[in-house]
Amino acid sequence: MQTQHIGEAMPGFRLPLLDGSGERGLEDLLRDRRGALLVFWSGSCAHCVRYDAFFNRFADRYPELGFAAIASRINETDQQMISAVRDRRLSFPILRDEGARIARLWFSQQTPRCYLLDQNARLLYRGAIDNFRLPSDPEYLEYLEPAIAQFLNGESIARADTPSFGCAIETVYYQLPKQL
Repeated sequence: MQTQHIGEAMPGFRLPLLDGSGERGLEDLLRDRRGALLVFWSGSCAHCVRYDAFFNRFADRYPELGFAAIASRINETDQQMISAVRDRRLSFPILRDEGARIARLWFSQQTPRCYLLDQNARLLYRGAIDNFRLPSDPEYLEYLEPAIAQFLNGESIARADTPSFGCAIETVYYQLPKQL
């Protein structure tokens, strides 16, 4: 059985951009950067909607990191995602992982799920952006941004693995035969 460990190099990939403007691979996202953030994403996931502004601003806030969303959700069509991009005015790069091959390879089962990598594609952080509370909630906890700050400051990441929550990339429901 394969496993995934913090500190190990993540497998590379090359995927088409949802907007049809070409392909992008892990090596492209890491080129001339200190690292990269990849997030498994879905246009129809209500949990992902909450982070639209965060993802839209990511490249401006962290120019030293590559960034892309990977759309892997089974049975989500390109047209559904393109509509979400248009309607929500999303500006970040979205890579299409048809059949969820990369999601499986990276052990990702829900959206959103984040992977912070160093320039050698070594896994530094995986998990949620926060504990899905509103920032005004006294129990609100950020997970991803402290990990990014620690990495960029050359520090060890205190909490390198957090549980993800959100919409399933693949569920039994999607595999059931259609009713006659």
